[in-house]
Amino acid sequence: MPGKRQVASSEPLWRGMHPFGRRRLLAALAALGAMGGASGAFSRTSAAASREVRFGLTPVFLSSDLELLTRLRAYLAGALDRPVTLVTRRTYQEITALLLSGQLDAAWICGYPFIQYRERLSLVAVPVWRGSPLYQSYLIVDHDRQVAGLPDLRGDIHAFSDPDSNSGHLVTQAALAEIRETPDAFFGKTFFTYSHRNVVRAVASGLAQSGSVDGYVWEVMSEIEPALTAGTRVLRKSEWLGFPPVACAKTAGHRALADDIRRALVAMGDDPAGRAVLELLRLDGFTPGDAGLFDGIAHNLDLVRSLG
Repeated sequence: MPGKRQVASSEPLWRGMHPFGRRRLLAALAALGAMGGASGAFSRTSAAASREVRFGLTPVFLSSDLELLTRLRAYLAGALDRPVTLVTRRTYQEITALLLSGQLDAAWICGYPFIQYRERLSLVAVPVWRGSPLYQSYLIVDHDRQVAGLPDLRGDIHAFSDPDSNSGHLVTQAALAEIRETPDAFFGKTFFTYSHRNVVRAVASGLAQSGSVDGYVWEVMSEIEPALTAGTRVLRKSEWLGFPPVACAKTAGHRALADDIRRALVAMGDDPAGRAVLELLRLDGFTPGDAGLFDGIAHNLDLVRSLG
């Protein structure tokens, strides 16, 4: 893909945090029982193993099947040889607050809050999708709507996913900032669905005339729920940006455990249970990544803030 940063083949990925398809998940869960759980390659002492790991997930997972969450938890618990609790909340802000306050050991967040709090957060790992730790934001409209670009959407009812979402909010804010506009002034009305899937649903049903959505989510939905995405079309794709990362707080108490979580995520493709999770997520794996992947998001945030 033009403009995409290449990842070395030795680096084992993420919306992907955005899986769908109950039957596939049920099949994967059954496979989990047959496999007897994830590998304990990163086992610790008995004392360390008693320490529960609290792993946060952004609200995109709230629209996913419980079986996927069970599958992911089982892999992490096996790989870390510790009990794992997956923590979900309604908004990105809630998960970020728990992470910053030390109530989570790590969390799969969005690149936007990662940049907002970069002085207080450390990168753990970045998902790899279609060979790269990058993704795009899509601006979508009704499939049959005859419009050519963002300027044609003035006065729309527009659906965003979350105030702290990069692909579902910030990217469109930045595109408008380039023409000295804000969402409130440009669109007739805006609302937040708190789910990328629900942005697609809102546009497909006519509840919204346009929407800002995670391109990875839209592509995965096109595979698994084609009848839903068929009601929409992609009007505009953003530049390639850093895929939503797994992060931890910059505290000494989280450093060693964060290293363990990084190793477990990067090794996911080497474990049968881990590969099953990746398949459900439509991800290639995870890479340690680097903070420079999120420079484009930082630029967009600076652009939006420049309007005051």
